[in-house]
Amino acid sequence: MSLKKISRRSFIKQSTFVGASVALLPSKMSAVKDSSLKLRLGVIGTGLRGQWMTHLCMLRGDVDIRAICDIDHEMINATLNIIKKSGNKPPDIYKKNEHDFLNLVNRNDIDAVYIATPWEWHHEMAVAAMKQGKHVGVECPAALTVNDLWDLVNVSDKENKHCMLMENVCYRRDVMAVLNMVREGVFGELLHCQGGYQHDLRDVKFNDGKQPYGGGLEFNDKGYSESKWRTQHSINRNGDLYPTHGIGPIHTMLDINRGNRFVHMTSTASQSRGLNKYIIDQGGLNHRNAGIKFKLGDIVTSVIKCSNGQSVVLSHDTSSPRPYSLNFRVQGTEGLWMVDNNSIYIQGLSKEEHRWESDEDYLKQYDHPLWKKFNKNAAGSGHGGMDFFILNAFVEPLKRGLKPPLDVYDAASMSVISPLSEKSIKLGSAPVKFPDFTRGKWKKNKPIFGLNTDY
Repeated sequence: MSLKKISRRSFIKQSTFVGASVALLPSKMSAVKDSSLKLRLGVIGTGLRGQWMTHLCMLRGDVDIRAICDIDHEMINATLNIIKKSGNKPPDIYKKNEHDFLNLVNRNDIDAVYIATPWEWHHEMAVAAMKQGKHVGVECPAALTVNDLWDLVNVSDKENKHCMLMENVCYRRDVMAVLNMVREGVFGELLHCQGGYQHDLRDVKFNDGKQPYGGGLEFNDKGYSESKWRTQHSINRNGDLYPTHGIGPIHTMLDINRGNRFVHMTSTASQSRGLNKYIIDQGGLNHRNAGIKFKLGDIVTSVIKCSNGQSVVLSHDTSSPRPYSLNFRVQGTEGLWMVDNNSIYIQGLSKEEHRWESDEDYLKQYDHPLWKKFNKNAAGSGHGGMDFFILNAFVEPLKRGLKPPLDVYDAASMSVISPLSEKSIKLGSAPVKFPDFTRGKWKKNKPIFGLNTDY
């Protein structure tokens, strides 16, 4: 039936039917409730992110954390306290040096490892784990260079071990409802998408990790609190340093690696002003960090072309005073949705022609079955409930010998945007080609994300 012929009244009446039809998709497991199978896990990186995910693991009942690894003894002790309070057995500890993780991944009583370390360690740790027969869940980005991403793909293929990018924004509730709308054809054929990481991180980049944000202006290149490693990237690199939050949901809506792929992109950076100005505004011209030269442009804009014709615009903006936004926009031949003002317009369905309306009714109608099923489980799990879903998507398939809904090819095609953007900027915003990490498999691969009502 053509969307143009559906009245708004009919649209509202169809809400129950549409939601039910999606919910009838086959289910392979009873997530969380079934703890008869357990995933034996090693955790590498016990900072704030690692501690939070450890906490969520302890709430499940089907995750057994056998070992943890970090060089920060204070963070290790905090993680041990989380496990102790949960009533679970304390894990073995690896903390001798930066490479003690190699001893952890060499254990024969671990099925998978979860990596939550500074970015530059992700590739080395993931590869080491897969070579020792362990599946991997790695925080974003999966790696920082094209060669390292190819290495992840090649090792995953050779060892037959999964490497899942723990990209939680793919599971954001409004995003998954919009994904439902895309798959139901509400927007018609997709033409264009937007996303980005627009997040004022000035406080984060000058914080020792042990005080509330806004507590300092100190930075040095030694240590592993977030400011001490993340800020270094802003000094050394100019590109979209954190593309996965913006591209993740778009990646699933456009069926990238599953019938579609990114082909080429261009990137442009503005001048670098925000971080230096922040230091001077807060600490004065004589502050010891006032002379740091930051390479990262305040606003980085990338434009991607897809094999099926769609265009994508990504933005990276972490050095400016601004409200948080992931800048999502999904546009097709029948209408579009924009996140910043929670607005939508669908030809033939919206109340008035050429005028925005609230997306509230649409998001309720197309609420994804995963959110309907696990809303109570997700409550309080972090990032608006998204952390429950990404952990569940990692644990549930692996403990049953199944494939996670986000694979190593997804990890590579999302993460590669960062080095490609750096290359394009260096070349004067010249177009650069995306590697085909699937080696042609994308032409026959079928979408799997969000099609199983358990993960």
